[in-house]
Amino acid sequence: MSTPKIVQKAPFALELEAGTYFWCSCGESQNQPFCDGSHKGSDFKPTKFVLEEDKKVFLCGCKHSANAPFCDGKHKALD
Repeated sequence: MSTPKIVQKAPFALELEAGTYFWCSCGESQNQPFCDGSHKGSDFKPTKFVLEEDKKVFLCGCKHSANAPFCDGKHKALD
């Protein structure tokens, strides 16, 4: 698997607490948008990100953002 699975063509809008998170880059996690280890055995790795304060974030759901784990609007151009 070298192309990520498109989970949804919209971002995940979440209110997150300060802390460390691991965003799923493969699209196979059952705990979207976060990693559950489903990438094991593939070329994908989760993307670690840290929030210094509680914050509303828009995490990429299409898995094609150039600004992963955050949405950059790329989902609008996908078929």
